[in-house]
Amino acid sequence: MKAFLPVTTRTLSAVTLASLLSTSAGAALAAPAPLTTTPDLRQVKKKASRPISAPPATAPQSRPDSAYDALTTGSLPYNSVVAERGASDIFGPGEITVFGTPHRNALVGNSTVSANAIYTLNKNTLDEAANLIPGVNSASTGGTRNERTILVRGFNRFQVPLMVDGIRIYLPADNRLDYGRFLTPDIAEIQVAKGYASVLDGPDAMGGMVNLVTRKPHKELEGELRGGTMLGHDGGYSGYNVFGLIGTKHEKWYAQANFAINNVDHTDLSSNYDPTPTQGKGKRLLTDSQDWRVNFKVGYTPNATDEYTINYTRQSGEKRAPFSVTDSVSAQKDWTWPAWDLDSLSLTSRTRLSDRLTLRSRLYRNTFYNLLRSFDNASLNTQTKPKAFNSYYNDTAWGGNVRLDAEISRRDTLGIAFYGRRDEHAEHEQVFPSGAYQPTTTSVEESYSIAGENVFRFLPNLDLTTGVSYDWRVLDRAQGYSGGIIHYPTRNRGAPNGQARLSWRPDTVSELHISVSDRVRFPTLFERFSTRFGGAVSNPGLRPERAQNYELGGSHTFGKIEVSGALFYSHLTDLIASFPVQYNGTTVSQSRNINSGNYAGAEISLAIPVRKNLLLGGNYTYTHQDVSAPGSSPRYRPTDVPTHKAFAYVEWSPIKKLRFVPNVAISSNRWTMNSIGTTYFRTGHNVNISARVDYQITPNVQIGANASNLLDQNYQMVGGYPEQGRNFYVNLKISG
Repeated sequence: MKAFLPVTTRTLSAVTLASLLSTSAGAALAAPAPLTTTPDLRQVKKKASRPISAPPATAPQSRPDSAYDALTTGSLPYNSVVAERGASDIFGPGEITVFGTPHRNALVGNSTVSANAIYTLNKNTLDEAANLIPGVNSASTGGTRNERTILVRGFNRFQVPLMVDGIRIYLPADNRLDYGRFLTPDIAEIQVAKGYASVLDGPDAMGGMVNLVTRKPHKELEGELRGGTMLGHDGGYSGYNVFGLIGTKHEKWYAQANFAINNVDHTDLSSNYDPTPTQGKGKRLLTDSQDWRVNFKVGYTPNATDEYTINYTRQSGEKRAPFSVTDSVSAQKDWTWPAWDLDSLSLTSRTRLSDRLTLRSRLYRNTFYNLLRSFDNASLNTQTKPKAFNSYYNDTAWGGNVRLDAEISRRDTLGIAFYGRRDEHAEHEQVFPSGAYQPTTTSVEESYSIAGENVFRFLPNLDLTTGVSYDWRVLDRAQGYSGGIIHYPTRNRGAPNGQARLSWRPDTVSELHISVSDRVRFPTLFERFSTRFGGAVSNPGLRPERAQNYELGGSHTFGKIEVSGALFYSHLTDLIASFPVQYNGTTVSQSRNINSGNYAGAEISLAIPVRKNLLLGGNYTYTHQDVSAPGSSPRYRPTDVPTHKAFAYVEWSPIKKLRFVPNVAISSNRWTMNSIGTTYFRTGHNVNISARVDYQITPNVQIGANASNLLDQNYQMVGGYPEQGRNFYVNLKISG
């Protein structure tokens, strides 16, 4: 088992690679079998029966004792880690390094979720899809922001960078990304590096990384069209979504365009919900939203190893925020977001400079436009009181990274990378009742990282990966407004990172590894300077957070049964948290570095192919969090992470064209806080039973239906904000 490899590279073990090379020099370009299974003899025989031409002169000549190909992300061919079952639509230049166990048969892997799993399990947004992975859980921020988020082994969205095709999505003001705004139909794979994330992929990966890899065409002409209707508790209409894609692939170029729309009219509460003065039974008020996303990419592939692409993505969203069902009407904030828009234009390249030297680069420009409106009342139709405002954010980022992978010797491979980014943030506010606009304030910050990663192969089955990096930020300007423009003091910060991973493969179906990673995360402008509408004081000297992550894990295949698991422990220092302080006789909050924390837990994944048409699988995660925060009142509690989390599924095809996938997601209770921040309490556990059925009418036409929360449980992940009750979904998919 070669779990020392980035699982996205899908390369062969030394033994398997040597065997294939002995068959033909051209077989180096053939798609490798996953490492957890033995080669399919029928496939090998079929390939050997065809005439095989010599490889192109530009193709790399693999050597069985060289670590180079195995350790180079983007090496041909690109393959999904999990059950894409032969798909080749992964946009390889958009992948990052993810160490883990590739499951041949599992619907859901231990570090990734494929497009097949996302569609089969009806997960239309990023938070829903990522929640399938062990060690990852979705959450709601609650409150007036109405945001969805995910946590990785207890680390929150600030501590785990989000990327799309390897390009970081970062909001320089506060980085409060709403994961419910990211749609999944055009995603080929979600990758999650948990705890140990390669230093070559960029800074701030204190607790890991999340990367969305988009699709790319793999046929001369292909297209797909999906349409679906969402139905509420009683079967009434509650929204729709549409997805369309068209693409073409040729010997030296490819092109693709796709779009996705998700329109939520409302969500329904459980029939077991008890009404309150702010929320009655049935429809959940102010839960309507609309998101759309388009992606265009063009690629040039002059030979078997090089690739150059232009990629453009734009997504736009609007939403409102439901009220807390426990707070009084007068305590609610009447907020809405008419605009939550992101776009990204990028250029990527991969060039094989020589047989054992590869250069990669990414250049990009990202923008973010956001409008938050506060109204006088729940009808959201007047802005005449001092509580009303319109807050505008305009952000622009220019960035890029370059990476060089080189073979030092047959046992020694070195990768070096440089990352740079410049973020410009501009904001202004319209205040009421005057309707006047405050002056625009701006902030400019630059982020840099230089990194090196070495892989040394002691033995054919024993590898050591080590990495070091130095990250730093340069704050050029930081402004705020309070009766006039405030020029905050600027301070630059830098910090080192280091990591190591030892992997041993005693046989072809087993792998054991141990790893340690020491990474930092720099605070946002919001944490350092935001006054939170007058309720906070700044802290320019806020230090970066740091975590030491340890993991002991492994995998084994018992016949056809695949099992993988890990024990993990993280020690956190200089954690950033909001503390109450007295300022001019008023109680406000301030972001501070609290003392320390410890996260510990375990994960296990299982896949059991009972027979050709019946697959059983699932995963379980245990997470314990303990944070020391002297002086906090009430005692500080890490929120949003259940102690126990499990997911299980059955994929069954009783007849050739019919597929039935019942599944269940179980979460124990988790810590949450009341809306005024005075009390922590536990939410209740929940058992979400779902079922999916698909029927293939023709090879190109499929109909399907899904039911979620079949028990109609009334539960909440954050205090005062109950989740959706029983709901249904029907769809039609046409592909070719």
